[in-house]
Amino acid sequence: VPRAVTYAVEKFRLETMLRVMDSLELSLNPAAQRYEAKLEGSVVAFIEYRDDSSARSLTHTKVNDNLEGQGISSQLVKFALEEIKSSGSSLVPMCPFVAAYVQRHREYAELVAPAHRAL
Repeated sequence: VPRAVTYAVEKFRLETMLRVMDSLELSLNPAAQRYEAKLEGSVVAFIEYRDDSSARSLTHTKVNDNLEGQGISSQLVKFALEEIKSSGSSLVPMCPFVAAYVQRHREYAELVAPAHRAL
């Protein structure tokens, strides 16, 4: 594959990703017990959670297959962690994607409930 073609494909991919990120609507949906990412009004990704008296457990992250690899899940995890932080709650990162995100972004390590900090 010629270098110019590879560059053009990569440029298109990055431009598409930026358009998606600019259009993304992030929200908390307490009725469904999940955080949601919407594009043009449709849910394209979500993080399910459950609460107990002292912590919010993030249990599962899902993004539409055709949008994987565009950073949507990471943006949604960041949104969820910021919301948990602002609410004064603590986090139980049951979802492997969330746990890996917290490992990469140590500024959120203090949110993890003490009994779960080894995760």
